[in-house]
Order: sequence, then structure tokens, then C-alpha cells
Amino acid sequence: MLNPTDFPKPTLISVNGVELEVFEAGRENIGEPIVLCHGWPEHAFSWRHQVPALAAAGYHVIVPNQRGYGNSSHPTEIADYDIEHLSGDLIALLDHYGYDDATFVGHDWGAMVVWGLTLLHPHRVNRVINLSLPYQERGEKPWIEFMEEIFGGDFYFVHFNRRPGVADAVLDENTFRFLRNMYRKNQPPAEPEPGMAMINLAKAETPLGEPLMSDSELAVFVSAFETSGFTGSINWYRNLDRNWHLLADVDPIIHQPTLMIYGDRDAVAKSENLTEFVPNVEVVNVDCGHWIQQEKPEETNQAILKWLEQQDADAA
Repeated sequence: MLNPTDFPKPTLISVNGVELEVFEAGRENIGEPIVLCHGWPEHAFSWRHQVPALAAAGYHVIVPNQRGYGNSSHPTEIADYDIEHLSGDLIALLDHYGYDDATFVGHDWGAMVVWGLTLLHPHRVNRVINLSLPYQERGEKPWIEFMEEIFGGDFYFVHFNRRPGVADAVLDENTFRFLRNMYRKNQPPAEPEPGMAMINLAKAETPLGEPLMSDSELAVFVSAFETSGFTGSINWYRNLDRNWHLLADVDPIIHQPTLMIYGDRDAVAKSENLTEFVPNVEVVNVDCGHWIQQEKPEETNQAILKWLEQQDADAA
């Protein structure tokens, strides 16, 4: 387990009309940027096991708390969390450091942002590494509308959109319990409960499985969300249909070399047609649940570093 005091100290950087809390390592490796993008309900600290390994391998590691998270800005308008704004933050971060492009790594919602960023700004992304969430085909119906038809109104993506503020309040009231119950591993399979899963999780007295991290590590996440609240981060979900429209006219193919890392026990489904949209992809499967880089840090680091090394060798 990592002592949180070993994580890099943050800097607040003004970009794209907001301030981002950014953690950096390997500044001596200028010219080799790699940007790590967290998911929900996460924090830059979720990459704590990857930061030192990537810096030691020669990369300038840049890890933002994206808008709505940690001490980064929390705009009040829902539309300020759409894919144009989220990807615009990352492009502005590259500009801040003077980089034309970078390797981008995303987990969960961070992967969704990296996929969208790569579609909207293909010349600013040289390689893609995504964990858990594969490329999501745009389809004929807006995403929330589609999910509502398939999964119903209690599915948390739909609930966040159709009943704004309801889940936010429950999570804000039960921050520690929600995050303690969320960050687990080796959970026994269970039948889905009626009701909204995230609200149920926030109210559950007893967590399942085993803790993913130490108490001091969990405290970093709890403290961040107790300060920020959950609304900013949940607003990412409230832009899914808007994002569907914003991505209507872009080339849907990811042309960059891509590494896709799945957790074999992740509830997020693997893609059956990934190579149709991501033709230059290599897939790695890890025996774990959803929190891949935190549950299996050594395997994750090994997969990432081996793939990056191979990419460099192929480019030489």
C-alpha cells in the first residue's frame, strides 16, 4: 500500500477557463509526455502505482484531477462538462507544457474522455491506452435514451439524467460509506437489487468482498469528495446525449496505436467489435474487477510498459 504523502504535490494550472489540480512526475523527461485520466468516482491518486513506474521508464507523467474533481474547478452549468470541454481541458494542458501531442491513458470515465478526445483532436494524441471501458459505438439513438430502453429508469446512468440532484444528495450525505463500499475487490457474484445501484451502495451498512486499498489511501478519496461534493463529477453523465450529438460528424475510427486493458471480472462488458473502430488495438486481460490499475498495479504497469516499449521499437 502506498503512503499518500509519497504522491507528487499538486499544482493549480489555469487552462480552458478553469483551474486544474495537476500532479506531475518525471519532469526531467521533457519531450515524453503521458497523461493519465481518472474515472468516476475517482481522483488523480488512483494512478499512484503507475506514476513512479512511468517516470522511471522515461516519461513526463501528467495526472490532472479533471474538472469537477478534487481541487480543480467545479463549474455550475451542466453543459460545461461535455466532451468538448473535457477534451479541451486536456488539449489546453498540452499547450501549457508546450507539447504537440502525447500518449493518453484513461480508466473508466477517463477512458470515455480519451476516446472522445482522440476523435475530436486526433493530431494531439499519438497513442491511446484505455482501461475497463472499450470504445463505445455511437449507434442510432442517443446513449441515455438507448440505455433507458434497455436497462430502465433506475439504471444509474439514466437516473443521474432523469432525476437530477437525487443521487447527488445521497452520495454527499454518505461519502465515506459510498466510497468504502465502492472500492472493493474479490466481490462474490450477486443478483442485481431493485432500485438505483449507486444509492443502494451509499446506504449499504456492510461492504462486500475485500477492501481495495488501505484506510489512509481511501481517506484521500473521501476527503476530496467531502470537499467537492459529487455533482460536478456526476454532471459528466448528464452530458452523454449531448456528447452523442457533438460526435455526430467526426471520423468514428481511432487510427492511433491502442492498448485496451480489461479486467476479466469487471462488470463493464468487453467489446465484441472493437477492431471495427480501433483497428490498431492490442488487448490485454487481467484477472481482476473494475479498479484495474489499483487492484493489479504490477500487472497493469507491466502491460503498459511492455506495450510502450514495443511501440517505440516499432517506430525506431
